[in-house]
Amino acid sequence: MKVDRRSFLSFVIGGAAGTALSPLPWKLMDDSSIWSQMWPWTPVPPDGEVVYEDSTCSLCPGGCGISVRKVDNRAVKIEGQPGHPLNDGSICILGLSGLQMLYGPTRIKSPMKRIGERGEGKWQKISWDEAIAILTEKLSDIRDKGEAHTVAAIAGSDSGTVPALIRRFLTAYGSPNFMRTPSQRDVDEFAVKALFGGNGRTGFDVENADHILSFGSGFVDGWGSPVRMFKAASLWKEKDITVVQVEPRLSNSAAKATRWVPVNPGTEADLALGIAAVLVDGNMLNTRAISGLGSWKSDLLATYTTEHVSQTTGVDAEVIVELATGFADANRPLALFGRGKGQVSGSLRETAAVCILNALAGNINQEGGMWAIPEADYIQWPDVTIDNLAAASLAQVRLDGAGAGKYTDARYLTNRLADSVNGGGPYPMQVLLVAGANPCHDLPDTQSVKAAFSRIPLIVSFSSFQDETAAMADLLLPDHVYLERYQDVPVEAGLARQMIGLSKPVVSPQFNTRHLGEVLIATARAMGGSMAEAFPWSDYETCLEETLAEKWDALMETGVWVQADTDPVADTLQLAGMDAPAVQAEGDVNSFPLLLLPYDSIKLTSGYVGEAPFMIKAVADTVIKGTDGFIEINPQTAGAVGVREGERATLTTPRGEAQVRVHLFEGIKPGVLAMARGLGHTAYDGYLAGKGVNVNELIGPVEDPSTGFDAAWGIRAKLVKA
Repeated sequence: MKVDRRSFLSFVIGGAAGTALSPLPWKLMDDSSIWSQMWPWTPVPPDGEVVYEDSTCSLCPGGCGISVRKVDNRAVKIEGQPGHPLNDGSICILGLSGLQMLYGPTRIKSPMKRIGERGEGKWQKISWDEAIAILTEKLSDIRDKGEAHTVAAIAGSDSGTVPALIRRFLTAYGSPNFMRTPSQRDVDEFAVKALFGGNGRTGFDVENADHILSFGSGFVDGWGSPVRMFKAASLWKEKDITVVQVEPRLSNSAAKATRWVPVNPGTEADLALGIAAVLVDGNMLNTRAISGLGSWKSDLLATYTTEHVSQTTGVDAEVIVELATGFADANRPLALFGRGKGQVSGSLRETAAVCILNALAGNINQEGGMWAIPEADYIQWPDVTIDNLAAASLAQVRLDGAGAGKYTDARYLTNRLADSVNGGGPYPMQVLLVAGANPCHDLPDTQSVKAAFSRIPLIVSFSSFQDETAAMADLLLPDHVYLERYQDVPVEAGLARQMIGLSKPVVSPQFNTRHLGEVLIATARAMGGSMAEAFPWSDYETCLEETLAEKWDALMETGVWVQADTDPVADTLQLAGMDAPAVQAEGDVNSFPLLLLPYDSIKLTSGYVGEAPFMIKAVADTVIKGTDGFIEINPQTAGAVGVREGERATLTTPRGEAQVRVHLFEGIKPGVLAMARGLGHTAYDGYLAGKGVNVNELIGPVEDPSTGFDAAWGIRAKLVKA
């Protein structure tokens, strides 16, 4: 059998995803500059003392403990931290690649201001004093005019002290417009409040479940905390636990499941409710099944008959009954929700449907079940004193419409940002601060997003890297990377208990960068008045230590704090969002006869941090080859369209057009196309830029009528031979 270099790497690294990824024998492989980091910009350290320093990885929501090997005070290797309660010595390919980001050429090395046209890439280095003076002068001028509400911020998360400092800065300033990057977290929090009546999130005790029914959750493709899920998947295999994966495409997770159930795209909620109806009809409810379903059980039986659900989902009626019976017969069954990595919001209907299955199984807040975890409340700062200028601006509606009108319970509707700035909002945006996010690549309908950014007079990027959003900025104020700074890392990616990690500086800052927290404190002080009063700390480290209080010593010693006991939000469930219609794919079926689905891969970050060379070299030739990106298509559909393996084709959707190559794949339903998320970058370096297609250029947001979140799971498309 012929095996080329990339296929070999894909086989080795892909196989490791079933358990956990350990360092590969790089010296046995070619392209030594990739594996050994022998780039011109990475000098080889001299012989010296070898030491290990522990920290926490924050490259994804997983929050793994890491141990950094140093020689002569230079970091040379990242490993998983032994004994860490989350990953216990293991590490994923992204975490393994951290040094390539620390030392790579895409770092922004100092503060800079734009001197050419926006997006032209012409910058002038400036000092930090000048950078903070520019920002202070602009923000003060806007605030003095009573227009503080025209300033907004987008962060990658709203958890932890750094996002809290951004939100506090905006509150003291007078802006209601703090937003975070959309993800499954949006609808997850909404569902906990709607179904359980409290503020919080869901957690899943995957280690103690004895039957897994996953509705598209990529448990070895990056869902939740990736290394934790790799280990869980290995545990399920070891214990011979049944794992059922429901999704239209044979993903890596589906391939590692006991059973793959191909379902028509967008009908996962119908299947979950059809299974629930079988449980109710057959009186297969667990004795612990929680209250709250009430008279809705009769509606469930009437609306989601097995025959009707079979027609909708494309799943045979007998299979639906088998799935229900297997779920009911288990002692600790657990249903999972969140498509792929959970990087899109999804619909409340789908989330609530899976919650109902768990409620019928009696596993809410039980060992091996689904937990409703209250929000972490360790950030207890003094209230901000609101002056008259701030009070008047805070009374304005949000730019994204969240918290008002139809969507009063939505905290953020970042999916509406582009339309708002492009003319549909209540007022223009004058300044946008962006931290830990890359909306110009990661938000759907990126053309509209970029058009919106071109209208904003001042964009300030705190990115450490030359990403697509930084390229559109006017002022670059680069943060340290995670290996150079202190920062708390709340780990909330599907854990059934509260956990906080601590990133610690294992090396000195390589360039003239500055911690985002320090920049906010300095800017607030420079503005004076109530702004300065809201930031009483001398520096960020003091703020962090005071905030973590009694947790600080434990975090400094072990790098992680774990809550001993979980006090759940509630044990009762109220139904919400179930009467909403299913979210449909955008586009006319006559003009666009196919369906395009984005998919996630553990080898592609598809998030704020771009892929490192380690990761790109592990991607299969059927995903990218050279600079060409591929779409997957069933051979039956390919025959009807008239395309063959490897041929070039034109892919068109209602939102855009792209040139792709064809990969025939039996593991996808006829009439469906699939494309990987995370490619199509125009920024970063030659290892990443210009490779493949950004699927967000081809798909737009589709609003969930129950929440206002983007619930698009795909888009209609057509494919013709190029």
